[in-house]
Amino acid sequence: MAADKPHMNLAVIGHIDHGKSTLVGRLMFETGAIPSHLIEKYKEEAKGKGKESFAFAWVMDSLKEERERGITIDIAHKRFDTDKYYFTIVDCPGHRDFVKNMITGASQADAAILVVAAPDGVMAQTKEHVFLSRTLGINQLIIAVNKMDAADYSEERYNKVKKDVSDLLGMVGFKASEVPFIPTSAFEGDNVSGSSENTPWYNGPSILEALNELKEPEKPDNLPLRVPVQDAYTISGIGTVPVGRVETGVMKKGQNVTFNPGGVTGEVKSIEMHHEEIPEATPGDNIGWNVRGVGKNDVRRGDVCGAADNPPSVADEFTAQIVVLQHPSAITVGYTPVFHCHTTQTACTLMSIDKKLDPKSGQVKEENPTFIKAGDAAIVTVKPTRPMVIEPVKEIPQLGRFAIRDMGMTIAAGMCMSVKQK
Repeated sequence: MAADKPHMNLAVIGHIDHGKSTLVGRLMFETGAIPSHLIEKYKEEAKGKGKESFAFAWVMDSLKEERERGITIDIAHKRFDTDKYYFTIVDCPGHRDFVKNMITGASQADAAILVVAAPDGVMAQTKEHVFLSRTLGINQLIIAVNKMDAADYSEERYNKVKKDVSDLLGMVGFKASEVPFIPTSAFEGDNVSGSSENTPWYNGPSILEALNELKEPEKPDNLPLRVPVQDAYTISGIGTVPVGRVETGVMKKGQNVTFNPGGVTGEVKSIEMHHEEIPEATPGDNIGWNVRGVGKNDVRRGDVCGAADNPPSVADEFTAQIVVLQHPSAITVGYTPVFHCHTTQTACTLMSIDKKLDPKSGQVKEENPTFIKAGDAAIVTVKPTRPMVIEPVKEIPQLGRFAIRDMGMTIAAGMCMSVKQK
């Protein structure tokens, strides 16, 4: 069964209306994740409404609606298998939620399919998503040059889109030569599971073949232990039980651990997963764990648990590289928005804007600029208004990424370069 296969989280990104839902529906259909009778049912419904082309997108929407009505669907939600992996599709409908989920690790994607419609080519969100996937640490990409049916399967059009997207990838440091560009029609099924006779000029892999060729992500169990706390419960007869997901490292029963920023240390008495006690927990495990000597006032959401001899870093200040996605005005020193990092939400103050970068190349455009605005990338120095745990992205990437939110929107995405500890 799928449990024996390595698991990959896959983000499907790209400009709105370039065919993301249809591609997801088609992948699930081609891999047998959606029973064909369901597809037929939706096709008939779509046809009746004169929307046949929406059959696959329709499937995804119908599943979503039925889920929202509380009806459970017997197919695993957004999950499909190839010969080598089993994939979970990370939802990225609203681009802002995508950013926030990606950064807080709710859906750390191992790879992404960037969908670019052949007739339109590179659009604003295409750029933004490519840039973000880089900032968010996605380093494996597959490009679906989609809607080839609407571009008469033109090799010339495919080459033009491929060149434009390659330039874009080069700007943010992807090696375009290592990225497969696949001419597809998610609607017609061209080059999704096998090669299409509509593109005799193309001899590369199909989408499913390219997914099989992805490199398996390394399990970060060789990194220091870090478990961000999502919640802490008091259970009678046991005591305080924090719950959270192991991001890195291994937690073992009997180990001494420290919760930061509070600095409380104790011994792990038991670890539970799915209501069963386990001797150790590894990255990806959602656990509850009980620590001798840690009371209910000692630990809260946003704290991070690590080994007592290598505790989580508590930042007095940190430097970060950020990309400003949107902000109604200019951002200057003294700005204090909320940083969402792992499970913490902490207001942090911009102490200095050290460098403005060219978001395309990462080169320094300006030293100590007076302000930054939407579309800018920058190196900044930040001071949390209260102690918070954050790690340099080069050392523990899972705890080095964050989203900056203000006024109900994601203002910026970023990663921590270095930490000045308390």
